[in-house]
Amino acid sequence: MRAVVVKEWGGPEVLVETEVERPEPGPAEILVKVHAAGVNPVDWKTRATGGLIAWDAVPAVGWDVSGTVAAVGPGVTLFRVGDEVFGMPRFPRQASAYAEYVTAPARHFARKPANVDHVGAAALPLAALTAYQALVDTAGVREGRRVLIHAAAGGVGHLAVQIAKAYGAYVIGTASAGKHELLRSLGADEVIDYHAADFAEAAGEVDIVLDSVGGDYGQRSLAVLKPGGHLVTLPGPDDVPADAPGVHTGWLLVEPDHTGLAAIAALVEAGSLRAELDTVLPLAEAARAHEIGERGRTTGKIVLTVV
Repeated sequence: MRAVVVKEWGGPEVLVETEVERPEPGPAEILVKVHAAGVNPVDWKTRATGGLIAWDAVPAVGWDVSGTVAAVGPGVTLFRVGDEVFGMPRFPRQASAYAEYVTAPARHFARKPANVDHVGAAALPLAALTAYQALVDTAGVREGRRVLIHAAAGGVGHLAVQIAKAYGAYVIGTASAGKHELLRSLGADEVIDYHAADFAEAAGEVDIVLDSVGGDYGQRSLAVLKPGGHLVTLPGPDDVPADAPGVHTGWLLVEPDHTGLAAIAALVEAGSLRAELDTVLPLAEAARAHEIGERGRTTGKIVLTVV
């Protein structure tokens, strides 16, 4: 099968398309014929340095997939051959999603939302699960909560805005002025231009902060967090404020989650959640996809088409 692998750690040019042996599903696993693969910041970060990932002999990046079940291993009851599924297999272990086929435990997938194609579904898993696990599982978002989402037009941010709104929250997002119209269309109640205003002064008190920026954003966010509130940091554990009495702070690393994916699919089918697509490219242009992503100017997601 065709797959994009990493010949050595470095820039986008180290991504090469090659022929590798097609994997076979083991017990409790499925084999998925990949139609589209999402591209995320963790992809280019691990391509550059190896990151936190447990690599096999031939390193290969990518986790987001949408496709069709091609085979099922012993013990699988969730899916049958021909089912359309989407998921974030094996993260943070190697999944090799930039390929024609991928295997993983069946419960790392859920049925693809019926009202989106594979490209739209492949844009969802890692970013949407991150937002869902941060807001719903960790911070307990619900009706009446005030939620501040940093980098609200980014891959995770624009999905977090929609998830928070679907749960009845009042949503405030930070983004450059050119992205405010999009965020309002996704349901944001307020949008703060971080170039023109200090969010710590403009946001007022909030119950939940989702920080996908890092640096000093976590420490500055404590000024707007209500007692008992939650600050969920995504970039890394070093970005969590060291001293935060009276509030809950922590770093979240997203996990594969069938239940969370099923909830995300239900939101998509209800019309409450959609992935904004920035760029769609064929698998052979994976290096170009990484170049675009690393510029840091995308709105929404980048997706590779495989079939």
